[in-house]
Amino acid sequence: MDRLEHLRAWVAAQHPGQAFTLAPASADASFRRYFRISFADGSESRIVMDAPPAHEDCKPFVAVARLFGQAGAHVPEVLAENHQDGFLLLSDLGNTTYLQALTPDNAAHLYADALGALAGIQASSKPGVLPEYSRELLMRELELFPVWYIVRHKGITLTDAETADLYEMFDQILEVNLAEPKVFVHRDYHSRNLMHLPQGNPGVLDFQDAVYGPMTYDLVSLFKDAYIEWDEELTIDWLVRYWEVARDIGLPVRADFADFHRDYEWMGAQRHIKVLGIFARLYHRDGKDGYLQNMPLVLRYLRKTAERYRELKPLARLLDRIDPVEKIEGFSF
Repeated sequence: MDRLEHLRAWVAAQHPGQAFTLAPASADASFRRYFRISFADGSESRIVMDAPPAHEDCKPFVAVARLFGQAGAHVPEVLAENHQDGFLLLSDLGNTTYLQALTPDNAAHLYADALGALAGIQASSKPGVLPEYSRELLMRELELFPVWYIVRHKGITLTDAETADLYEMFDQILEVNLAEPKVFVHRDYHSRNLMHLPQGNPGVLDFQDAVYGPMTYDLVSLFKDAYIEWDEELTIDWLVRYWEVARDIGLPVRADFADFHRDYEWMGAQRHIKVLGIFARLYHRDGKDGYLQNMPLVLRYLRKTAERYRELKPLARLLDRIDPVEKIEGFSF
């Protein structure tokens, strides 16, 4: 019996006597797959997660679903579990992502909902519950950039001096990141993992890698999204509103917004360096080329931050060598 047939048999055992069909619901950057279960009798649809145990562990998903659900986030309900085979039966949060739903007219409202859900998750934070977003983990993420993006994707070999400069930048970035106040961190809180719902908006997905770490990380994921771009002045306005509310409800934000914004910018540098490495690895190792189209936006975010801060100028110079900006008659693009 192949894996899909095994999955179908398990779903049938959870719904004896009910005819149903399975259709792909979504896939992500891991080995997990999701299928929507539609019942012939018109019963409410379900989602089944297929997470091959050799590559994925369902337990963190179940644990974080419970944790974030208790914090008030609208996460899928876990209806049945089969950890041995890597199957989970989940409630269905629909098929309309924020990425599909967002428009200039509704963005302020939808992001306000997303920030409200995030603030609830952050307000429930406690140390020792989720894995620590440690220096070691943050550094491993940064090192995807030279290995997969610079060498494998761009075909460039750094000089010893460039490598030393890059790792000096990594150390400086992590020093700022690790000095931030710590909260629960979703790690991919963006437009593809938030579902637009008529009630209880947003639905929150893909949280199984949650950690306890820097407060601005999920804000970077949300407002410096690899899949949709907003004017920076607009995102700063949303960020100010979040900061004011977070301060009022007792979240451990910086007392001065300028300090908070610097944390956010430097956290963005870490995330975007990592994401460029991940997107390159997904293409070259896993054969997933869909993320290549998102690289230019991520690179723009990173370049803008590197050019903005004197301490990150060596990173800006390195980016100029790796990905030179073309110039025509005084204009660059």
